[in-house]
Amino acid sequence: MHLRSLNKKCISLLLVGLLVCVFSCNTTQPELKDSVIKIKVPAHFPSINYPEDNTPTNLRVELGRLLFYDVRLSADNDINCATCHVQSAAFTDGEKISSTAPSSKFGRNSPTLSNLAWAPILMSEGGVISLELQALAPLHDSLEMGQNMILALNKLNEDPLLKNMSKAAYHRDSIDPYVVTRALANFQRTMISGDTRYDRHINNMTSDFSQEELRGMALFFSERTNCSSCHSGVFFTDYGFYNIGLYQNYDDIGRERKTQTTKDRGKFKTPTLRNIALTSPYMHDGSFSTLQEVIEFYNNGGSDNPNKDTRVSALNLTLSEQNDLIAFLNTLTDWNFVQNKKLMPPVTE
Repeated sequence: MHLRSLNKKCISLLLVGLLVCVFSCNTTQPELKDSVIKIKVPAHFPSINYPEDNTPTNLRVELGRLLFYDVRLSADNDINCATCHVQSAAFTDGEKISSTAPSSKFGRNSPTLSNLAWAPILMSEGGVISLELQALAPLHDSLEMGQNMILALNKLNEDPLLKNMSKAAYHRDSIDPYVVTRALANFQRTMISGDTRYDRHINNMTSDFSQEELRGMALFFSERTNCSSCHSGVFFTDYGFYNIGLYQNYDDIGRERKTQTTKDRGKFKTPTLRNIALTSPYMHDGSFSTLQEVIEFYNNGGSDNPNKDTRVSALNLTLSEQNDLIAFLNTLTDWNFVQNKKLMPPVTE
């Protein structure tokens, strides 16, 4: 090889090396553009009232999604929000007691996260009044993520992408509690479930209900069963708190935790019935494995308890009627919701 050719080759390699060094050493993130977005809401749902300081934008929602699936929010970097809220199970985890606290008698069954944009109160005992505050509870709970917010922020702020998104979305130079709680809330408000066979039926989009399903729907909305007196409206919950006589004596005192009033012992918030076929086991402690067991419980009228709601009494339904009710409940499954790619974990390279 000629010396001139060797020199040209060396110069070329040197230039390539310098370019690689420049790009590898440059930690400046590209400027991100954010914009307000309109979240699609089913036509028969009410509109969403967003907090003034947390209107949805594309970066806020995406940052919330990243955080929802980020294990750095947990003390040992081993779990994330999705550990107990799995999309294919309508954001529950299929366990009797939350999978982070399976051996604790104070643990609870993981609730579905659908339609939280309209929830006026959160947690089974109603201890949280907004989505922006909700994340603080599982984050610090020793039976859940067991984390300290400051320690979590130290880990998150080592990520240039998250810091860049935080600045673009919330105009904060670093990720702080304000960003974490609001981004998570923004993402969770996109978890909207309102496209079931039932929804299509009542909106005259389809007429494919079987006779069994029609009978079950009539029973559900009848005064005979009183199902819809608590599981009411488009969200199939009145967000009220009731003792249904699940036990004569409750280990978990329920709403009494919040109110410190014995008349609230054993009362829990009415859960939504949307996607109920996917969210077993049931009740606050996962004590029933199947819908058949739930219907049988209500059919028998529950246990004697001084706080039991007066509407819970023996229904005396026939086995055929119980099956009709279950057939109707199965129409409340939203398959598009549990397969929505925008709610799935972000793709990482």
